[in-house]
Amino acid sequence: MAFEKTWRWFGPGDAVRLRDLQQMGIEGVVTALHHIPNGDVWPVEEILKTKSEIESYGMRWSVVESLPVHEGIKVASPDRPVLINNYRKSLRNLGECGIDTVVYNFMPVIDWIRTSLQFATPNGGETMLFHYPAFVAFDVFILKRPGAVLDYSPEILKKADKIFWEMTPEQREHLARNIIVVSQGFIDGVVKGSTRDYKMLFLEHLDRYNGTGRDQLRENLRYFIEAVLPVAEEYGIRMAIHPDDPPFPVLGLPRIVGTSEDIRWILGISSSPNHGFNFCAGSLSARRDNDLVAMAAEFAPRIQFLHLRNTQWLDEDTFYESGHLDGSVDMYALMKVLLKEQHLRMAEKRPGWRMPMRPDHGIRILSDFQLSTNPGYPLIGRLKGLAELRGLETGIERELQQSR
Repeated sequence: MAFEKTWRWFGPGDAVRLRDLQQMGIEGVVTALHHIPNGDVWPVEEILKTKSEIESYGMRWSVVESLPVHEGIKVASPDRPVLINNYRKSLRNLGECGIDTVVYNFMPVIDWIRTSLQFATPNGGETMLFHYPAFVAFDVFILKRPGAVLDYSPEILKKADKIFWEMTPEQREHLARNIIVVSQGFIDGVVKGSTRDYKMLFLEHLDRYNGTGRDQLRENLRYFIEAVLPVAEEYGIRMAIHPDDPPFPVLGLPRIVGTSEDIRWILGISSSPNHGFNFCAGSLSARRDNDLVAMAAEFAPRIQFLHLRNTQWLDEDTFYESGHLDGSVDMYALMKVLLKEQHLRMAEKRPGWRMPMRPDHGIRILSDFQLSTNPGYPLIGRLKGLAELRGLETGIERELQQSR
């Protein structure tokens, strides 16, 4: 058997069309109802509209990525009961429509962060990069977040100061817009591109978390899981929490889904098989002390969905998205652990044996430069990644068969 081949699709406006996915041999589509505001209920008719469109091309809607968790739930605002009730209704509607896997995250304010969306690879491709001193320059000197200087060492502040003064005003604006708007707008970001004073609005969102430390955010996550999990169980939905990206504190915000200890704590909230984890190799590898193979082995029974990609560290402060096989992640060892888990699920006739996998992100190459796609989501670069992963998967499968 093999992992279910899936692809993230951003709806009718995506430059990569469903008929393209059909030609590529994709089995399952990963998408969301991006046009519905965060916190609102996903109506059955809207779910069925997207589901029917996908199925008309011979594929299934295999994963919802994501059903967003509203900021009010994360900070336990007064409207949290209403927001959670809406989330439960959306889950119920998804379950009634036959959707069985839902990804969510609990990252405050901002999802993934990169300081460059157009980093040139040695072979002429284009990928995304995170440079910590540049991020600190953004936080301290461009955004001017109150108290930000206290979060960093003198050494990193010195590097950030140098970077800031070497940048032109246009480059500073470009960096801020990339972090706050460009990389977030297509994934339910809290600040839209049309916002006039987007940095001020962003600071207001950050300010909502004053007084919400790591322990409080954990408890807010526990409250959310305990509130929505019974509905997921009733309707056969596997809930999969996505790791933080990058998996360490940023912007004075706590990050609570980045280490083995974090995941152990989260999965300990409930032993329900409907309560699980979205294993994102790219996000987890952005923390150098994470052993991804060991993490996969420990949490294998609770993994609901696979994001496979790689990162490469250039120095202690900088990593870039290096494709799917080449980088700091031992993709062979990781995939071997995951395929063994799939074989075990099949032998035990467990739900979730498909283990949907998508080639997460990709390097822009060839005709990707002529196609307008979301940052990190080129067509050819991801297709190359899918082919590489499928080839590795086929070789490991043959190896496992011969060793039986």
